[in-house]
Amino acid sequence: MHLQQETGVDGPAYSPEESRTGRRRLEHLPPEQTDLELSTPDLPVIPIRALPDPSDGEAAPVSHPVDQPERQDRHQDAPPPALAEVSDAWLVGRARELTATAQSSDLEAQLAIAREADDLLTEAQRRGEPRMVAQILRSSVIVRLVTPGLSELTDPLLEELLSHTGRHGLIVLRADAHALAGRRALMSGYEDTALSEVAAALVMLEGDPVPDEIFGGRNWARLLAAAWVDIGLVLTQLGVYELADEVLARANLCVRENGGPHEIAVHMINRVRLLLGWGLRLERVGKGDEALDRFATASALAVSVEGPWRESLFPRRSDRPAAAQVPMLGAAHALARPGPEHICSLEELLTLSMYPREQIVTAIALSRCLEMAGRDVEAQRILGTTRKQLERDTSEPTLMLCLVREYARLCGPDGGQETSNALEAYATALEHELWTLREARVATLLTRLEHERLSREHGAIAQQALQDPLTGLPNRRALDERMDALVATPSAYPLSVALVDLDGFKSVNDRCSHAEGDDVLRVIASTLRDALRGDDLVGRYGGDEFVVLLPGAPLGAAEAALSRAVEAVSRLPVDFSRGVTLSIGVVSVKPAESPGQALARADAAMYQAKRQGGSRVAVSGADIADDLPHSPSWVPPPTP
Repeated sequence: MHLQQETGVDGPAYSPEESRTGRRRLEHLPPEQTDLELSTPDLPVIPIRALPDPSDGEAAPVSHPVDQPERQDRHQDAPPPALAEVSDAWLVGRARELTATAQSSDLEAQLAIAREADDLLTEAQRRGEPRMVAQILRSSVIVRLVTPGLSELTDPLLEELLSHTGRHGLIVLRADAHALAGRRALMSGYEDTALSEVAAALVMLEGDPVPDEIFGGRNWARLLAAAWVDIGLVLTQLGVYELADEVLARANLCVRENGGPHEIAVHMINRVRLLLGWGLRLERVGKGDEALDRFATASALAVSVEGPWRESLFPRRSDRPAAAQVPMLGAAHALARPGPEHICSLEELLTLSMYPREQIVTAIALSRCLEMAGRDVEAQRILGTTRKQLERDTSEPTLMLCLVREYARLCGPDGGQETSNALEAYATALEHELWTLREARVATLLTRLEHERLSREHGAIAQQALQDPLTGLPNRRALDERMDALVATPSAYPLSVALVDLDGFKSVNDRCSHAEGDDVLRVIASTLRDALRGDDLVGRYGGDEFVVLLPGAPLGAAEAALSRAVEAVSRLPVDFSRGVTLSIGVVSVKPAESPGQALARADAAMYQAKRQGGSRVAVSGADIADDLPHSPSWVPPPTP
């Protein structure tokens, strides 16, 4: 029997070749883009009915639950009542049941659940009640994330969830959407994007959001707890255990006062998962005693979860304890007290582990029990097989390092004790280096948290003062302030500055309308922003001109990045771009050069790109500003 928490979802990362369903993304967005306010009120639900039959043999292998005579999933029972006749509460409750069941089912059942989730979402969107739509959208996202082959179909629904919750001011569900976007980013290997998403979610929930009375007190608390848990799980995957612990403690406050047995079981299992990952990480830096404390606490929680587990929504066998059906719980007992008595149970749990984190932790626990029984060769085989199975997975970077370390420890070299000692010393030094990198990740997250916090505290007035209302990008004032600061900061060098002008934009206004011209500006601004690094600043300086600041980027790297932006815009559908392209001039700021002088050289380079036919990047030579008929002090266009 396999269990996943209702919130904080995951699934193996499948390559395009392995995905049975292929990609279904907005083609003009990069795969890591998840936080975009869409102009259309609703996106169509992606149809699941067109999926190939799960028995066609093309899917990656998935473990199936053990035979369970007591188990009767509702999606396999008699047909539900006609959706048009049921209440809003029934729709939300059914979506919640599907969320739980999808994380405990084989592939065929998961596909059936995805189809039913589509039907629920279609009915919810027909009725149009914003809170109901948001909750069922969230369920549809989770169902796809946990179903092998469907994770890549999550992106449009995530975008819709972010747009919908932002449009209707549903702050808790919007924070949860950012957390789920972080989970999706990790499945694709984008750790930096995951950090940004989880930082946005944390800031939204700071200061205890005011309850939405329309939800009702208990349901509001449940939604808040789910958001905290989803955030905590992404932090756990990233290895930021201390902060994840604080976040799950916030979830515990909501669950303790308002949660039912299912919420309590979900929270305790997530807590076990956090403690096991934390303990394995502490072992890697020689903190063995602290690791044992985490394992012991996890084992105690695994005992305590038995009561609420029996009354949860998860399908289960009533004649067996939770620790015999949930891989994380069985692994907790084995890691706390490794021994031969756990081997049979762990072997079965390993075959039932559907997700990377379960496979890794259960394999490590089983190998230690086999080692205690003197069966080292079998222990090495278990770890080696698991490592091979997950070599392309990116969703659990920290736990994967734990698995590799455990395998290396058991295998060892063939050169005797002296070589073993040298290898151990090298591994210890490497682990301390990795620990330093982990602390740098914590510092990065805290910095981004502070950035998000300050951005929100600025309020509407400050936002209007520093943001272009049409594109949402920083305006001229914000760019001037940022450039002044960068030019005066030695650590920002090498510093590249680019001036971007739209080719053919005037004819759009002449042929079409100013409204369509505004749409083109918004699309170009979004595409330009998405094509660059997270630390690069893109701002609108007026009219159809933009400025890009690229701190830490040498001129060659800046030219390559901006060329990707030019190519991305050129590939936009004509309906979006109206044929507009980019001419970009880029320069590297010289020591003691003023912002105005640097922009003057970038302006000159931009005109060089235009003379060469446009849709390209031109790099300024040392004297290009003097060779062209432009003022040495660049004058920005008038504010629109």
